[in-house]
Amino acid sequence: MMTLPEGFSPDERAEKAMSLFKQGYNCTQSVILAFSDVLEASGLADERLLKTVGSGFGGGMGRLREVCGAFSGCTMMAGFISPADVPADMAARKANYAIVQEFAEKFRNANGGSIVCRELLGLDKTSKAESPAPSQRTDEYYRKRPCVQIIGSRMLTPSSRRSIPRSGRLSPRRRPPQIPK
Repeated sequence: MMTLPEGFSPDERAEKAMSLFKQGYNCTQSVILAFSDVLEASGLADERLLKTVGSGFGGGMGRLREVCGAFSGCTMMAGFISPADVPADMAARKANYAIVQEFAEKFRNANGGSIVCRELLGLDKTSKAESPAPSQRTDEYYRKRPCVQIIGSRMLTPSSRRSIPRSGRLSPRRRPPQIPK
């Protein structure tokens, strides 16, 4: 069982996620890395694995401006909160999907009804794919984009009664593969 640290604070996790984004991690990496200590202590994932699996989700999936990377990070966290790793376990899938849908509802309510990066950034829906080159992180970049605020939103942390069992424990099913160093 994975136990949340003593004094777990969604606000501190939100601050950590924003700091990680400002260090240059993409939106997905920032959300999931904010929980790396908890996931590592539980044996579910190490920091390197989290950095790696989150790397292609930035910019709405590789700068395609599709599903917001911060929301993708939430979806990944739902897998750690309520794993659905046994194909025949329909109850586990239902519980996992319920958390994803709860996160989506909160996310949409806080962000003008969307979980789509392009819409959150106010980009034209008909615009062509952007260059895969990431944007330079400048003061102007941070002023023009809502990403830091979205990443730092408490709704992205597993803090509701439904998301974290009352026991404060998350139930892992098995240790995931580690990426070789």
